Amino acid sequence: MKKHPLKLSTVITLFVCLVVIISLLITGVLIRNSTTENIETQLREKAVIISRTVADSQVVQDGLQGDPTEESIQSYAMEVQKDAGVMFVVVMDMEGIRKSHPKPERIGKHFVGGDEKRVLEGEEYVSRSTGTLGDSLRAFTPVFGEKGDQVGAVAVGISLEAVQSSMMQSQKRILIGSLIGMMVGIVGAVLLARYIKRSLFGLEPSTIARIHEERNQMLQSVHEGIIAIDNDATIVLVNRSARDILKKAGLETKDPIGLNINEYLPNSRLNHVLEGKEIGVDQEQNINGLSIITNRVPIVVNDRIIGAIATFRDKTEVNQLAEQLTGVQMYADTLRSQSHEFMNKLHVLQGMIALEEYEKVKNYITHLVDHSAHEVGNVTKYVKDAAFAGFLIGKMSYSREEKVDLIITCETEIPETDSAFTHEVITILGNVIDNAIESVAANDDNKEVHVDLSFIDDLMTMVVRDNGPGIPNEQEEAIFEKGISTKDGTDRGFGLFITKQSVEELDGSIEVESYASGTTFTIIIPYEGGGRSDD
Repeated sequence: MKKHPLKLSTVITLFVCLVVIISLLITGVLIRNSTTENIETQLREKAVIISRTVADSQVVQDGLQGDPTEESIQSYAMEVQKDAGVMFVVVMDMEGIRKSHPKPERIGKHFVGGDEKRVLEGEEYVSRSTGTLGDSLRAFTPVFGEKGDQVGAVAVGISLEAVQSSMMQSQKRILIGSLIGMMVGIVGAVLLARYIKRSLFGLEPSTIARIHEERNQMLQSVHEGIIAIDNDATIVLVNRSARDILKKAGLETKDPIGLNINEYLPNSRLNHVLEGKEIGVDQEQNINGLSIITNRVPIVVNDRIIGAIATFRDKTEVNQLAEQLTGVQMYADTLRSQSHEFMNKLHVLQGMIALEEYEKVKNYITHLVDHSAHEVGNVTKYVKDAAFAGFLIGKMSYSREEKVDLIITCETEIPETDSAFTHEVITILGNVIDNAIESVAANDDNKEVHVDLSFIDDLMTMVVRDNGPGIPNEQEEAIFEKGISTKDGTDRGFGLFITKQSVEELDGSIEVESYASGTTFTIIIPYEGGGRSDD
């Protein structure tokens, strides 16, 4: 996974700062335009109001009609100009001749600017122009006499420099506000980045993504079923093995993620784990008739239960694993049988010695030595793998204990192979021999099991024949299925199932022929390491 070049805290800080800056810039521009427009509108209205006030003044109206004198107009105009804080208040007659002016020497001269013609025609308006005092925003209002005829006009000017100054003051305040907002945004971005980083245990996004992917792969690869719920008993995780097991139990095949565990799997008892009432380890549970072995534990973070998780496995698979260890059990059974047989022989010898039948003791020991030498020698002569030979000798002792004649015939030499493969062969042959011995044990007499071994062209053939009662026709095709057995009792029907699985894993074949007089199993497997036989 490609690692991000920037840290999470850096990305968050830059992103938040960028958002704040863009937002403040857009807001600043909008506020600036709106403020500029409002300021100009207010100044226009102010100029119009002043010009109207002056135009309605009796002093101005009388002065323009010759009564009183022009000096009174100048005095009144300067007073209004001073009180209103405007650039100028100019009163003119119908010829455009000034009757008042901030500079008295310009009284009597023509109004400058060229924008006064419309007011002399009776129109009120606002304009921008340059006069003797500089650039200004001007409001023009006509002055009417008592008879309703126009006798002059009033011009009120506000310096454009003052307008710009007001706008600059407003923009300055906006800029200061934006800078403060930007600083607050940066500080907030840094604090947010630290909080998020702390919430993620200091991990970067690339690390989180990698851990998430590894977690998913790990959960999906394990053979145990896994179901996890949150503190609301909602299912948040179901791995592939769990789905297979639940499907085998006949549950709905729809996605269980997001469902309540009590509705989807009522007898899971995971809700009890959330309440701290129950923690289950290696407990048996039944789901729609399917037995599973399950473990249930809470998920604890900061001493608080935030969920629960259950791991489980099909009980039949657990039994199968146990049955796959039969090779070890066979070794133990062999040692037990040989030990038991040896103790019986020692008891016989002890009794003869106590009776001082020394000649019989000598003959008995000779018989034992000859029989053991013949039995062991016959096996070890042809079977070169020590573990396999020991297994066969052990089975012969076990059969004698069960009062069954186990006759082993090697048509060819059986070469040595590696220990893992030997274990598979022992598992396969051991299950079949045990079934055969158990089958003939019920006979009154003539209890025989024949085992024929041969190794030709890297293939090992094992034929196991017994003279038992045979397999019922209706069960002959089903004996290799899990849980199917021709014998009474519980926990049966796994030996031949495991045997067939092992044969198929070795790319071999197994066939069975059964009659009323007995059963024959023929097993053919590629024999690994066959080329390592001793010359």
